[in-house]
Amino acid sequence: MAEVTLIEAGRLAAQQEMRRDPTVWVLGEDVARGGLWGQYKGFLDEFGTDRAVSTPISESTIMGAGLGAALVGTRPIIEMRIFDFVMCAMDELVNQIAKIRYMFGGQAKPAVVVRMPHGMWRNSAAQHSQMLEAWFAHLPGVIVVTPSTAEDTAGLLVQAIRSDDPVLFFDPKDLFGVRGNVAEQIEPIPFGVARQVTEGDAATVVSWSTAMPVAAKGVEMLAEEGVKVDLFDLRTIWPWDQAAVIASVKKTGLLLVVHEAVEVSGFGAEIIARVLDEVGTGVLKGAKRVAAPRIPIPFSPPLEAEVRLSPEKVMTAVKGLIAF
Repeated sequence: MAEVTLIEAGRLAAQQEMRRDPTVWVLGEDVARGGLWGQYKGFLDEFGTDRAVSTPISESTIMGAGLGAALVGTRPIIEMRIFDFVMCAMDELVNQIAKIRYMFGGQAKPAVVVRMPHGMWRNSAAQHSQMLEAWFAHLPGVIVVTPSTAEDTAGLLVQAIRSDDPVLFFDPKDLFGVRGNVAEQIEPIPFGVARQVTEGDAATVVSWSTAMPVAAKGVEMLAEEGVKVDLFDLRTIWPWDQAAVIASVKKTGLLLVVHEAVEVSGFGAEIIARVLDEVGTGVLKGAKRVAAPRIPIPFSPPLEAEVRLSPEKVMTAVKGLIAF
């Protein structure tokens, strides 16, 4: 085991898989220089210009080239630098990568990993701070990965690189410095299996990605007052661990979903609706969301702070559910 940051965990996972499988390579802006966040540091020296490929500043070209390379048998890691830039490659992603296996009757294998660092980070303003993972959970044909820890980033990225399905990997920018223990040999973590963080019977709390540490702190504050809950880190939102969440709700009767994305049409609504479909109002006595308001992320530090989630908001929401 080595204690590393979340960004280093992703680097180690990609490095391990590129050493293991010569068909794995990475392309994107500045990746040969180590990447915007240092997530590919040393790759050029070890793997050369054929496998650590810096591209022109054209997201549609990057996405399309990655798909083309996958269709002839390689396994590209497509680096988008920041999630918001994927908007320039939506046709290639939504109409091609997500659909090509279906359109060609299974003859095509779009084994790509699209890495998209997302979320708020040091006052990066409205065009560099978005959390739109719900858009892609809505998109048939892709897997949506949303880790919150170094350990999960490593294991899920290994699983993603080995997957024959296209994987959208949302790296949480605001958690890049979070540290965790990563094994020398990183084992894959299966998609759709949540990590249970705490146990309790007062309520069920579900979160993922950048919101997860906030939810965990709120749950910790509740525990200090004697209120114990089941807290789950989904780790992937498509597929997501419906069985674990539903089993917990059958025990607690109350459900809180915490995510940094805008509350309106966020993935939290899908979770609550699915649980209600499965257990009915006789079991699910109450449900709430703690999420962002429907506004662009402000550049101003004080205004951004107002938009951010807080442990206190999580704590208050759980207490409100219990009182309800």
